[in-house]
Amino acid sequence: MMSVSYMTHPLIRHKITLLRKENTSTNEFRKLVEEIAMLMGYEALSDLETQEINIKTPLEESKQPVISGKKLAVVPILRAGLGMVNGILALVPSARVGHIGLYRDPVTHEPHEYYCKLPEPIDQRQIVVVDPMLATGGSAVAAVDYIKKHGGQKIKFMSIIAAPKGVETLMKAHPDIQLYVGALDRELDDNAYIRPGLGDAGDRIFGTK
Repeated sequence: MMSVSYMTHPLIRHKITLLRKENTSTNEFRKLVEEIAMLMGYEALSDLETQEINIKTPLEESKQPVISGKKLAVVPILRAGLGMVNGILALVPSARVGHIGLYRDPVTHEPHEYYCKLPEPIDQRQIVVVDPMLATGGSAVAAVDYIKKHGGQKIKFMSIIAAPKGVETLMKAHPDIQLYVGALDRELDDNAYIRPGLGDAGDRIFGTK
């Protein structure tokens, strides 16, 4: 069953607007990506399982909830996805971090893998794949393909900006995952850039061109 959640929180929407502005500095852009990822992560991780443990407060012994099971795995799609990692780690500092490296062919726009390293045992972890942009959906589909090939099962995908084409492509290929989108934009242009979008997220995070 397909599950797509579009963020409506006013703080997320406000910060995405600041992210879009062409005069937002590299430093501010980087901070905003991290803050948006944390706010989206708060929503996306609301279903984490918990278990009760015995603790001792300054006043008495008590049973209180903690996150149960294997730890979370955050998997950014390189390189822009790196900008979202610290936002998730701020919520769950014990999470493990994997990496998937993909590059897009400039002519065909098809993704190609050049690196994949995932924390083990990946099949027992809740996996959150992060990438600021979901454009054609090709890289997202490839990333989830690789994770499943390595045994990953419980997968969430978080993207700050998405095009309708990207959402459709990802959810058609992987209807069993949960997708969280900060803002759904109008369309892709002829160069497969999201419109109105925010430009190249990787370049703006790392100050490159």
